[in-house]
Amino acid sequence: MKQKVVIKLSVHDEKSRSKAMKTAVGVDGVDSASLPMDKDQIEVTGNDVDVVLLTTLLRKTVKLSEVVSVSAVKEEEKKEEPKASGPVIVAWPENYAWPQNCYPVASYQCPPPFPYECSEPSCSIM
Repeated sequence: MKQKVVIKLSVHDEKSRSKAMKTAVGVDGVDSASLPMDKDQIEVTGNDVDVVLLTTLLRKTVKLSEVVSVSAVKEEEKKEEPKASGPVIVAWPENYAWPQNCYPVASYQCPPPFPYECSEPSCSIM
C-alpha cells in the first residue's frame, strides 16, 4: 500500500537537512522524500514504509522528530491503449536466401619470396 508520511523535524541548518534527507531515503520502501525550505517537515512517500523505524532513525540524526500524519495515497489508474486484434506472427519467408556477399572474404596471397635467394641450388644456410 502506497502511503504518505509527514514528520515534523527540528532542522536549523543545511547540514542537518541533508542528514535528515539521507536518513529518510535510506529506509526500505521509500520512493521519494521532500523537505521544503520554509517548513520543518519532511514528506516521505513509499510502499509499506515503517513509520516507527523512520521516526527512530530521524531522532538519532536530528534529535527531534514527531509524526504529524500518515495517509494512504491513491494511485492514478493508467489507461492502456487498445492492442491490435489478432496475434502478430513474425517468421522468415519460405523463399528467403542469404545474400551471397554477406560477409567479406579475404583472399590469401603468398608472401613475396625471400629477397636474398641463392642462385645456386647447392647453397646452404648455416
